[in-house]
Amino acid sequence: MKIGVFLVLFQNEPFEKALDMAKEAGAEAVEISTGGLPGKSHCDPAALLKDDSACNVLEEAVEKRGLVISAFSCHGNPVHPNPSVANSDHEDFRSSVLLAEKMGVRNVITFSGCPGESENARYPNWVTCPWPPDFLEILKWQWNEKLIPYWKENTRFAADHGVRVCLEMHPGFAVYNPETMLRLREAAGEALGCNFDPSHLFWQGIDPIKALRVLKDCIFHVHAKDTRIDPINSAVNGNLDTKPYTEELERSWLFRTVGYGHGETFWKDLVSNLRLIGYDDVLSIEHEDSLMSGGEGFNKAIALLKQVSIKEEVGAAWWV
Repeated sequence: MKIGVFLVLFQNEPFEKALDMAKEAGAEAVEISTGGLPGKSHCDPAALLKDDSACNVLEEAVEKRGLVISAFSCHGNPVHPNPSVANSDHEDFRSSVLLAEKMGVRNVITFSGCPGESENARYPNWVTCPWPPDFLEILKWQWNEKLIPYWKENTRFAADHGVRVCLEMHPGFAVYNPETMLRLREAAGEALGCNFDPSHLFWQGIDPIKALRVLKDCIFHVHAKDTRIDPINSAVNGNLDTKPYTEELERSWLFRTVGYGHGETFWKDLVSNLRLIGYDDVLSIEHEDSLMSGGEGFNKAIALLKQVSIKEEVGAAWWV
């Protein structure tokens, strides 16, 4: 099991310095943002596809530090009802796939996206309940007219270029839990799988270990990020919380550094179950903990993951 980092954590640093910081902290892999919501702080795939020398420079910078690229990430909404947003995110995705093919990277991470309620919509419409009946009509239209056609075509595009689509299950988008993940995969094909991030599952009341077992055949990449449920605010207001992430004291839950939402026992169990289902690849640390600096959170996450991901030399291969 390799420990990596989503390099957007160091988005304000030049690329090579960001790599140095990741390497010095103990990372073995990097996940590089290539557009969408993370932006293109270190890598513009469309530009690199036109410039072989620049592409080689990026590749050599990673390799000479003994690192590998675990994925290109362009978390976006390619089915957004605003055509300019949808087209921009779509182009980022396609360019990321082509760059991944060129550089021998297997995974491109994004979101499923979320359409509006009709062709006349201006904003996405995330349906979370079946009543009044209008909601089910919206959901039917979104899946049949937008999501399935888009991802059938673009999963085929990725597969034709030897690349896997890794959708991150994220509330606010159509694929947010194992059921919706598997539904879209069945429709779009086996080159569409999951970037498994337990932090988005915790606050939905989903058990990440049980979700792993259900999704075992389609977990292509893993994010290491934690969530802490506030026992007071959650008990009063539930976990559907639209307050800004900066209002930590009032929120029902917060993203936390690995180990600060769930302890070592959970992370040992996660790593063990990943090995059980055949995943022995990268744990990519994503830092979104507003209570810690990036450096502090990253180093704490590295330390815990190194401890729980060491494979013992005796006994069954998955024990940690």
